[in-house]
Amino acid sequence: MRRNAGDVSTTPQTHCDSKIDEEVAKLLQLKAQLGGEDGKHQFVLKTPKGTRDYNPKQMAIREKVFNTIISCFKRHGAETIDTPVFELKETLTGKYGEDSKLIYDLKDQGGELLSLRYDLTVPFARYLAMNKITNIKRYHIAKVYRRDNPAMTRGRYREFYQCDFDIAGQYDAMIPDAECLKIVHEILSELQLGEFCIKVNDRRILDGMFAVCGVPDEKFRTICSTVDKLDKMSWEDVKKEMVNEKGLSEEAADQIGEYVSMRGGMDLAERLLQDQKMCQNKQACAGLSDIKLLFSYLQLFQVTDKVVFDLSLARGLDYYTGVIYEAVLTQAGVPPLASDSQNGASSEESAGVGSVAGGGRYDGLVGMFDPKGRKVPCVGVSIGIERIFSIMEQKAEASAEKVRTTEVQVMVASAQKNLLEERLRLVTELWNAGIKAEVMYKKNPKLLSQLQHCEEGGVPLVAILGEQELKDGVVKLRVVSTREEVDISRADLIAEIKRRTSEA
Repeated sequence: MRRNAGDVSTTPQTHCDSKIDEEVAKLLQLKAQLGGEDGKHQFVLKTPKGTRDYNPKQMAIREKVFNTIISCFKRHGAETIDTPVFELKETLTGKYGEDSKLIYDLKDQGGELLSLRYDLTVPFARYLAMNKITNIKRYHIAKVYRRDNPAMTRGRYREFYQCDFDIAGQYDAMIPDAECLKIVHEILSELQLGEFCIKVNDRRILDGMFAVCGVPDEKFRTICSTVDKLDKMSWEDVKKEMVNEKGLSEEAADQIGEYVSMRGGMDLAERLLQDQKMCQNKQACAGLSDIKLLFSYLQLFQVTDKVVFDLSLARGLDYYTGVIYEAVLTQAGVPPLASDSQNGASSEESAGVGSVAGGGRYDGLVGMFDPKGRKVPCVGVSIGIERIFSIMEQKAEASAEKVRTTEVQVMVASAQKNLLEERLRLVTELWNAGIKAEVMYKKNPKLLSQLQHCEEGGVPLVAILGEQELKDGVVKLRVVSTREEVDISRADLIAEIKRRTSEA
């Protein structure tokens, strides 16, 4: 039977309407499930990808690390500055080479185009140019932001701290550079992270090497960023990227391969100055002479045991102009980076736990911001604080040692009821004398619960008040660890607490 035109149009329409009703009902049901008791949407409580919270124990470890680093920076005569967390987008553009894609751009708010800072070096250069500063030794500890693929278990985040130390100014060659390496050596030794090695190279040696190996000028930077991946990828994979993706000839790649396998000290710099190809390149010769000079200063600073001249070190950032360096932990006690196994790194490479500090000389960066192009030579180092925290946290987990999250020296406790006012009087005396003290926020707490609080929190002393003690004008001072108790006159209490806590 033939259907008329009306039949054809109505039947599917009815079917379509019922289908829509069905889907709407499903959506309403889903909305009801998602809604809370008041019908509001229940969102997932989580931190954004690549970020994390820090609990008191983690913060205690962080503080200890920061204090070690800051005291080292101050020991070397640095002062500190701060800069905004976001900069004009044009300030950051074109400074980071291939890493520029990792910059977080902020949504246009109808005014300036802004980006979150990617590191602390470019803002520092902008600060120097803007304020016409030609010499300063400064440190800066602050958060930076990168749209990276986070590997959070190994200390790679999208929001993380950087700890930078930089020397700006016109000084004699390699003296400030050597001091930066001395600072890295001091910090890593003091933190007792395990065995480490500081690799050193020079951008001029790399550029000279690329030139003598037949790399075209315009490919220097892009080949440099591929060489920079040698700590994560095998030479075969790096060569493949150079030839297949970057369009370098196989012959040039093989010549680069011969050089980047070289490691040594001052002896290697001397050998390369005699190298038939390298000695013909002015830039490379200048770099090699400076490496020799650097090693002579490092000997005086007593750090050559940990420093190695390594031709494979490239550091991918565009702004480096001279000496570059990177500190790597080499002990096998900490699990390798996730990226090592994914990138087919050898087991020897995987034993390293990645870079924990890096830096170099960047003599042209300030001039990029100065209207007259005036250059301010700079050299600096950045301590990879997140990687260090990761390792310190793992060590704290592995050791039985308890991490204290407060610094309370004494708990003011009472042995009987109705002594709240006396406790508050005494704790006020202690606070006024600069002693770190606390009381329980209860009118009549049990003595046992007050003592337990001290044991759990690692509070070393308890000042116990009772009716008899008040009559006698004394306070019973209890040492939590030994449970030894001694009566101290109220007049001598502050001096006694200070004596005992300074000994501890």
